[in-house]
Amino acid sequence: MRIVVADDSVLLREGLQLLLAEAGHDVVSAVGDGPGLVAAVLEHRPDLAIVDVRMPPSHTDEGLRAAVACRRTWPEARVLVLSQYVVASYADELLATGEGGVGYLLKDRVSEVGEFLDALETVRAGGTVLDPMVVRHLMTRRRDPLLELTPREREVLALMAEGRSNASVAEALVVSLAAVEKHTQRIFAKLGLSPDDDQSHRRVLAVVRFLRGQAGASGSSG
Repeated sequence: MRIVVADDSVLLREGLQLLLAEAGHDVVSAVGDGPGLVAAVLEHRPDLAIVDVRMPPSHTDEGLRAAVACRRTWPEARVLVLSQYVVASYADELLATGEGGVGYLLKDRVSEVGEFLDALETVRAGGTVLDPMVVRHLMTRRRDPLLELTPREREVLALMAEGRSNASVAEALVVSLAAVEKHTQRIFAKLGLSPDDDQSHRRVLAVVRFLRGQAGASGSSG
C-alpha cells in the first residue's frame, strides 16, 4: 500500500514510517503540516493518507481541514485520522458524504498493531473505521436539545419567545407561576444554559435557540 503520513511530531512520523515499512507498506511522503499533506496527496495519489489533527501553525484542526480539502479535490482519497483528540469541527464534513474510505482513531486507544493495520486495510477498501469515543462525541454534538423538551416545555418556550413574562405565560396556560418557573428551569438545563448566568441572559439565549430551531424547521420543510 502506498501511504502519505502527516504528523507534526518528527518522532511519531518516523515511528509510523518504520511500522508501516515493516508491515510491507511504502510511505511515499511524510509531512508535518496541512498544506504539505494536500500537496503530497495530490502529487502521489496514494492508497491512503494517515493524518494527525493538530498541526502548525495554530495546532487546532489543520489536519482535519487539510483532509477535507483533499477529499474535495480528489473524492477518491482515502483518509485515516489518527489523533490524540476528538475535534468535531471538520469531522462531520469529512464523514458527510457517506462514501466511506475514511477513519478516525484515537492514538491512545489503538492497543494493538494488528488492529491498526487492519483499520488501514478497511479504509483503503472504502470502509469506515471510527473509534467509539469519536462516534459518541459526534452523536452528542449532532443531537438537537430542543427535541428533548416536553410538549409543555415547548409551549412555555414559545410563549417566552413572544416576549411574555413568567406571569403572562402562567396566565396563558392556566397554570401556577411556580409551575412555569419549574418549566423554565428545566428548559435552561436541557439547553445547556449555565446556572452561573443571570436569569434574563439565559432567557434570551433560550429564545434565540428556539427561534433558530424554528427557522431551521421551516427551511427544511420548504
